[in-house]
Parts: sequence; C-alpha cells; structure tokens
Amino acid sequence: MLLPAKAEVARQLRRYRAWERAMLAAPADHAVRVTFEDAGYTLCVLMGKRCAREAADAAERYLRCTLAAYLGEQDERPRVRVSARRGPTRTRRWRFLAGR
Repeated sequence: MLLPAKAEVARQLRRYRAWERAMLAAPADHAVRVTFEDAGYTLCVLMGKRCAREAADAAERYLRCTLAAYLGEQDERPRVRVSARRGPTRTRRWRFLAGR
C-alpha cells in the first residue's frame, strides 16, 4: 500500500482544520463551504477514506504513530500467518486470514 508523505498529510490536515473553523464561523458563506468541502475531499483521497471526518482522524493517527503501528491498526487488511507443516518436506505455507 502506498502512503502519502507525512509532510503532505500534515499540510492538508492543517488546511482542512483551518477551513473547518472558517465554515463554523460563517456557515452561510457559499465560497467558504465549497473550499472546506474541497479540503475534505483532498484529505479523503490522501488517506483512502470515504468520509472527511474519518480521513481527518486517520491523518491524525498516521502523523502520531510509526508506519508499522499505523498499518497494524488497519482492520480491513488481511494478516499473514506462517505455519510450518510437519512432514517429510517441511515446507512453509502462507495463509491469509481475513478479519483475524
């Protein structure tokens, strides 16, 4: 999985939060709302989420922790487990366990 650079995620998250504050200050301003929604869409694309709020949460988690910890938190990813087969060949098999 490709992940964006942390500097770009931080920049887009700051942009999203700034426009969120502006939209809350002037909810009737159409230009502010459009720009806020654009910032949310950009964050969704960067983080691979469908909802701007989820994307903002994912961006904060991504910036807060290491890459391995962030990938370990992802529930939708299958985990790989290696099991040794007892027998004359002693080969290893990879099993993908979805949701475990």
